[in-house]
Amino acid sequence: MATFRYKAQNDEGKIITAQSSAANENELHEKLKADNMMLLEAQEVSVGKRRAKRLKYDRLADFSRNLSKLLAAGVTLVRALKIISDDESIAPKEREIYADVLKQVRSGMTLSDALEEQGDTFPSLFVNMIRSAESSGNLDQTAENMSEYYSKEYRLNQKINSSMTYPKILGVLIVLVVIVIMGFVLPQFDDLFAQMESLPVATTVLMAISGFVAHKWYVLILIGIIVFIVGKIIFSIPKVKYFKDWLELHLPKIGKLRKIVYTARFARTLSSLYSAGIPIITCLQIAKTTIGNTYIEGQFDEMIASVRGGATLSSGIDSIDGFVKKLTSSVSVGEETGELDSMLVSIADQMDYDSEIATEKLVAMIEPLMIVIMAAIVGFIMVAIIQPIYGSYQSIAGGSM
Repeated sequence: MATFRYKAQNDEGKIITAQSSAANENELHEKLKADNMMLLEAQEVSVGKRRAKRLKYDRLADFSRNLSKLLAAGVTLVRALKIISDDESIAPKEREIYADVLKQVRSGMTLSDALEEQGDTFPSLFVNMIRSAESSGNLDQTAENMSEYYSKEYRLNQKINSSMTYPKILGVLIVLVVIVIMGFVLPQFDDLFAQMESLPVATTVLMAISGFVAHKWYVLILIGIIVFIVGKIIFSIPKVKYFKDWLELHLPKIGKLRKIVYTARFARTLSSLYSAGIPIITCLQIAKTTIGNTYIEGQFDEMIASVRGGATLSSGIDSIDGFVKKLTSSVSVGEETGELDSMLVSIADQMDYDSEIATEKLVAMIEPLMIVIMAAIVGFIMVAIIQPIYGSYQSIAGGSM
């Protein structure tokens, strides 16, 4: 059970600000509606929850898989949690989390509430799926579905990280090549260039940079640290992060590929929630938090309000700038045929495949770009070195004639 701070309007038009407990925002809306009040705004308040690091997708998948198999085999929930928490192969901190969940369940708390008490350790999607399963009585099947869901998320993230390995290596090589050339190679030309009456602008700039790198390299490290810290602070500002996320979606080529990735993530989450029988408003409220783009997430409040007011889900999704039209079309067909749950599963699978292809294309665009950057840097250095030498040879040849 969560605590919400909310604003609501009563039947006399008065705005009321208060707090109330509810399983989710949808339940809070229904409670206020029964009291002739309309919910305007709600924000969950954390009260006395553990502060712990969120479990990674592979650990969530492993926990869900073990829980599903044990429950399907007829093992009681308490014993299943005891077996999982006693597993010596998991990390000590993770074992502590499971032990605390077991303790809460033994005291009479439901599994979903026990998971919620762990703070941010378990995602809201997982908690709400478990809560829905407790009501329907299919906890083992839901745990299995969650295992598959987080396994897919983990594999996709691993594939992205694996695909980015080569660009990262190229980036490191670019930095190392520049450091070696600037700090060790170019200083060897100091005596030669000092004998020349004049140097091209490119050579003068290059030698100045080389001298700085060779003698004041520690300043560059300090500047790098400062830039990193300032960058982290700047991009943590909501407005800056919002603009960055907007720009990401509207860049040529890259924006289209990122839209596919975000649409796939949203479709997969929405499909899992809706198939579990969770109300569509609650599904949208949870699914929006898993997208990973503040610009898209910021449009959901208005969209959820329109769906709550009677608009179709397809029209609501169509109003979101950041999703591909394929999602809207599939949801619309599902609403017309009455098979929205199966259509969501179908489009989620299709978008997963499209997301993998989009990721591969994105990486394929980055690799040649970094090679071009490396070639441009090395080419500039070579031209800046050769140009004055070639010029001096021409002067010598002209003077000997």
